Amino acid sequence: MASRAAQIAGHLNWPQGMLAGQVAIITGSGQGIGAEAARLFANEGAKVIVSDIDGAKAQSVVDSINKDGGSAIAVAGDMLDAEYIKTLVKKAAEYGNGKIHIIVNNAGYTWDGVIHKMTDKQWENIIALHNTAPFKLVREAAPYFRVKDGEPRCIINISSTSGVHGNAGQANYGLAKSGINGLTKVIAKEWGPQFGVRANSIAFGHILTRLTAAKEEGAFITTPDGQKVALGIPKGQGAQKADANLDIPLRRAGTATEAAKSILAVASPLFSYITGQVLMVTGGRNM
Repeated sequence: MASRAAQIAGHLNWPQGMLAGQVAIITGSGQGIGAEAARLFANEGAKVIVSDIDGAKAQSVVDSINKDGGSAIAVAGDMLDAEYIKTLVKKAAEYGNGKIHIIVNNAGYTWDGVIHKMTDKQWENIIALHNTAPFKLVREAAPYFRVKDGEPRCIINISSTSGVHGNAGQANYGLAKSGINGLTKVIAKEWGPQFGVRANSIAFGHILTRLTAAKEEGAFITTPDGQKVALGIPKGQGAQKADANLDIPLRRAGTATEAAKSILAVASPLFSYITGQVLMVTGGRNM
């Protein structure tokens, strides 16, 4: 009789990948954490729909995946456009031969400002992008998740420690990321009992992306009406301070690849009995 260790090793052996045969929509996957997640998902056998507002960047990620033997398509568009969300789900379902298994709501950015100076536009834009857009995507994809075919279904919403602990200068972002955690739990409670859908949030701490890079590097987002929003943190402030990592037990920021690996872990069969949770990926900060 095989040993218990051998049985476990066999159970955890997925020769075609942990996500083989699954279809995954990953929003905001033209760069950063989303792009890394797309590559990791494809490497584990998933058919990936790379969704991003920047068509060139989305196609570049797709080209790299397909070149490496994976399977991916780009569906570029603006998550604030309700018609685009319908198109995204339609094309994903077509690509998946009528099935969608995973949604990763990752698209987003920050538009910071202290409470007494924050404009209505800043407030409404961030809430729309981080709350309303994910809700509309999940709602549009409902027919592909509220099914009983015995196949796994998983929704992963990308959150932040700003939505758990708050962060000065981020009233809009903090509320939005807190809100996505609430939506996650509602999805888990509504779609778990009959359909087995898992829903979890991942709250990232200090991860090295354009949102935590020095603002002086010049990264920006252009809003639908043409306004440029500078991204990043001024040098010497927040995550750019020399001592910014001293309250992180691992004493460093996380990389985009490390962040993406946590998304893969939550989507994988290794998390098959975990739902309705907010996973803190922070290097130990705020524990």
